[in-house]
Amino acid sequence: MRRLFITGGTGFFGKSMLDYRLRHPEWKWAKAEWVVLSRSPDRFVASYPKLANQVGVSFVAGDVRDFAFPKGGFDAIIHAATSAVTTLSDEEMTSVIVDGARRVVEFAKAAGCQSLLFTSSGAVYGPRTSVSCEEDSCAPTTAYGKGKLVAEKLLADSGLNAKVARCFAFVGAHLNRNIHYAIGNFMQNCIDGKPIVINGDGTPLRSYLYADDLVEWLFAILERGENGRPYNVGSDRAVSIRELAETVRTVLGSKSEIVVKGTPVPGAKPSVYVPNIDRARNELGLEVKMALEDSIRLSV
Repeated sequence: MRRLFITGGTGFFGKSMLDYRLRHPEWKWAKAEWVVLSRSPDRFVASYPKLANQVGVSFVAGDVRDFAFPKGGFDAIIHAATSAVTTLSDEEMTSVIVDGARRVVEFAKAAGCQSLLFTSSGAVYGPRTSVSCEEDSCAPTTAYGKGKLVAEKLLADSGLNAKVARCFAFVGAHLNRNIHYAIGNFMQNCIDGKPIVINGDGTPLRSYLYADDLVEWLFAILERGENGRPYNVGSDRAVSIRELAETVRTVLGSKSEIVVKGTPVPGAKPSVYVPNIDRARNELGLEVKMALEDSIRLSV
């Protein structure tokens, strides 16, 4: 039986993978043994018993930067541990990303890992006014983006069969709707019957890939991606933040007022956080299967 080790296994990515595994028992990876690293396994098991109590799934407690190595060999590792909390200091964010990647590399070598997938981020490209392509130069401006880029190089220089998924924005049942994700905030506003408040001018362009598509893309890159070659992961359907709010409201049948606090600057180009996915499409045969409207509906 194949063995898979997952860091960040109780965050949005991890929950989405566990959920997909639960609903697809014939999937080949559902028949593998999964060992999931979590800082608080007991709390996760209590909060998500259906996801946690699957046959072939076990948890180990620890911080990604210094976790004790589970015994035995592992065929594959998905390293997806990164804090979603933006209030972390730059030093702590950098430590979680870079020191965590360094620890995972050490473990992968000790475990005889055949394939390692690192979930990087579209943040490595830095602020953009056009779609991001893997061949574009990277100029991150945040500690998060800078840390991800450093970790990418660390993985590339590790000598391991390491793949890189540059992940953009996503939506799914396990997305936290109470932190800094616009689509999650908008859905919760509609559910609560509260106004949808857009603090900016509503012009930035974003895109959202559904959780099931995300899982399928990540495992495709793990299995078939080229060593050291980054692949953008996300939807290429761009929507403005204002259009997103209107779409969420329509799909959920809400009457929530949309309040746009900012005013567009004449002639200014909007920021764009949208991937070019030609590489994933052409090299790995990946496609965006779920439409945004269906993604929103399924997520609630």
